[in-house]
Amino acid sequence: MIDREAISRIFETARIVEVVEEFVSLKRRGVNFIGCCPFHNERTPSFIVSPAKNIYKCFGCGKAGNAVNFIMEHEHLSYPEALRYLAKKYHIEIVEKEQTSEERLLNDRRTSLMIVSSYAARVFHENLFDSREGIAVGMSYFKERGFREDTVRKFELGYSLEARDAFTQKALKDGYREEFLVETGLCIKGEHGVFDRFAGRVMFPIHSLAGKTIAFGGRVLKTDKKTAKYLNSPESEIYHKSKVLYGIFQAKSSIVRNRKCFLVEGYTDVISMHQAGIENVVASSGTSLTVDQIQLVKRFTENITVLYDGDPAGIKASLRGIDMILQEGMNVKALLLPEGDDPDSFSRKHSATELEAYLNGNEIDFIRFKTKLLLDDAQGDPVKRAELITDVVHSVSLIPNAIQRSVYLKEAAGMFDMDERMLAETADAMRTKREEHRWTRDADRPAANLRDTPSGEPVAATPEETVDTRQATLREIEPAEKDLIRLLISYGNRTLFALDEETGEEEITVAGYLIDELRSDDLELQHPELRRIFEEYERYRQSAVVVEDTLFVNHPDPEISRLAAGLIEIKYELSPIHERKGAHVKTEEENLRDVIPRSLLVYKHKRVILLLDELSVAMQESMTGNDAERFEALHAQYNALTEIKMKLAKALGKRIF
Repeated sequence: MIDREAISRIFETARIVEVVEEFVSLKRRGVNFIGCCPFHNERTPSFIVSPAKNIYKCFGCGKAGNAVNFIMEHEHLSYPEALRYLAKKYHIEIVEKEQTSEERLLNDRRTSLMIVSSYAARVFHENLFDSREGIAVGMSYFKERGFREDTVRKFELGYSLEARDAFTQKALKDGYREEFLVETGLCIKGEHGVFDRFAGRVMFPIHSLAGKTIAFGGRVLKTDKKTAKYLNSPESEIYHKSKVLYGIFQAKSSIVRNRKCFLVEGYTDVISMHQAGIENVVASSGTSLTVDQIQLVKRFTENITVLYDGDPAGIKASLRGIDMILQEGMNVKALLLPEGDDPDSFSRKHSATELEAYLNGNEIDFIRFKTKLLLDDAQGDPVKRAELITDVVHSVSLIPNAIQRSVYLKEAAGMFDMDERMLAETADAMRTKREEHRWTRDADRPAANLRDTPSGEPVAATPEETVDTRQATLREIEPAEKDLIRLLISYGNRTLFALDEETGEEEITVAGYLIDELRSDDLELQHPELRRIFEEYERYRQSAVVVEDTLFVNHPDPEISRLAAGLIEIKYELSPIHERKGAHVKTEEENLRDVIPRSLLVYKHKRVILLLDELSVAMQESMTGNDAERFEALHAQYNALTEIKMKLAKALGKRIF
């Protein structure tokens, strides 16, 4: 682990403008710098770098952070890797911190597995180029597939010698422990000793996001029905196949640059497309697509195009992947290759220009793809046609964004000559049913709610009202919580109420006021990172430590530092004409005695609404269970909270209906 003192020196030394200028053209704008955001395409610059606060913030895509966050985001590095990058840039010596025995054991084990895997990749690669067998068998196969030497080297392809224990004996002779050879899956320990898992196979190293070899795929070259054509490394401490995409290391920069990722099935599909000039491509390596893999792509783009070959049965079996991509809030298109072709063979038949033109000209949105695929089966059969429409609406209902759902439902209605409102109601019912199932599963309670009536008596609300109300309230709470934490970080040390010598009242800071108000009402923030900032700030305050905003901007947890940087405002300078005319715009800092109490009122009002929703659910449960005594107690709480809601709303100037 990197020594804490070294981390502090890196944060103190790294200048945000110097770091960002290596990748972005910046122009001075008053006390700040401005440029085009490197994280999304834009023509009008909205990317602001503040030397004073040592942070960057894009007002277009919302990304923000410190120098370490920028390197992590731009270069796709882990937190320690970004620290080492900056340490090298600023010639800061890194001293590894002494670890506990458990930390040493875990890290030593992972490090050993990584070292063994890297060693194996090197041996297999050397076999391919330097051994007679490797050249005659392995390299011949790759040449038959049309792979150039530079492509073979780019993906570090290799060959495992056919002798049953050739790799095992070499590794043991070179000092690598049997324990780690077996744990990585490179070797298998049987009754008659240890032998190679991948003997006689061409090798496809699988890399982590940082480019480290973590596993292998091996293809047998002999025709033997009893032998699996492809063999993959088993899961280990460093390799979890559901969280890995083949080619992600080689593709990540191109994915960001093109704002799109092509998803294929196998190793050779990825390699052939790379060789043809399409580098923003990854493979699920023959496994069913997982949420972790989708989220890995989402780190670089929200646009995925899934490539399918001409096998209808295989396509139908993999349609679930499209639904999973939609559910993660991503934009998905599909592309069907000509019959008899897969991405590998199609890439080898066409030039880079032809391939790019075909990909751009034939990808279609998932609705048209799914409909075209399934419509032939439904022709003349009203039951199958209804099933197809329901299937498409189900996919649309998975989309989190309401506007996107509406657009797709409109398109589906036109394609099927259906009433758009009917499709929308069906999609809403599907969403409600899933939400009810989730509540029942996670909270072990029915998804019911109560709502107020003119008589003041709560009655059961519809499932649609329940879901919409609770989700809307939770969505509203997060901005209110962010506002409180923004005020805490930005002005926590400022005096809100000065010492009054006549009454003896003590000086109250912004931090003191916010923390005491929330604690006195027993309110805990719902957002986990925001809650963590609040609790850490409270601990520092109790220890009489003066907390500056840089404490959280330079937090060792990159998620906290990104969040804190995003909350801190980078102000634009007023035009000199305002000063010449004597105009003065009152700043937020000058108006804290109004801003802070109002922000608290907004937050408390939203929390009361959420509490009322939760009480309504509990009341419905008690009614269902015929527990009159519990219902009365809950009803009393409900009425009391309703009064509080009215008072808070009045204080905020809201109209009550």
